[in-house]
Amino acid sequence: MNRWARRFLIATTAAVVGHAAIILAAPYVLMTGAMKRVSRDGARINTWVHAPRTTEASRTIVRPSPDLAYSACVLDVGSRPVRVTAARWHDYMSVSVFAANSDNVFVANDRNHPRGIDLLIVGPGFAGTLPAGRDVVRLPSARGIVLTRRLAPTAAAFKAADDARRGDICAAT
Repeated sequence: MNRWARRFLIATTAAVVGHAAIILAAPYVLMTGAMKRVSRDGARINTWVHAPRTTEASRTIVRPSPDLAYSACVLDVGSRPVRVTAARWHDYMSVSVFAANSDNVFVANDRNHPRGIDLLIVGPGFAGTLPAGRDVVRLPSARGIVLTRRLAPTAAAFKAADDARRGDICAAT
């Protein structure tokens, strides 16, 4: 093999390996940054963080909707399950659970959970007994994020949503 062919082969191999590494690592790097921001640099794990009402200056969440009240909880289910609840809401509400690689692993809303949402989220190594009658989410990673959204298009609706979400739970069991 001549010198130019060998250089081409080395450059092509490096490009393919580098591309694959970036594609595989990017979701984890992005979610790690998101978890760091949401948890206030790790100070708020397994605790709801309620976002203020969205304005034209809001950018904590990419392109947030001004009609939604957002809450987020960074999960650590590495050693214990985490219970997540979202109180009943009279209008649209959703709960989404994301793994450490940004995969959406669970979604529920007010239409399929009209009485509110009560989840037990367990980590990949969980081998304990699971309670009957509660939705169980098996997170494929030890960390993740739960995001709730409640429709609150007016100041009065946002105040009501804020009051409702103050009773929500995100806590290790």
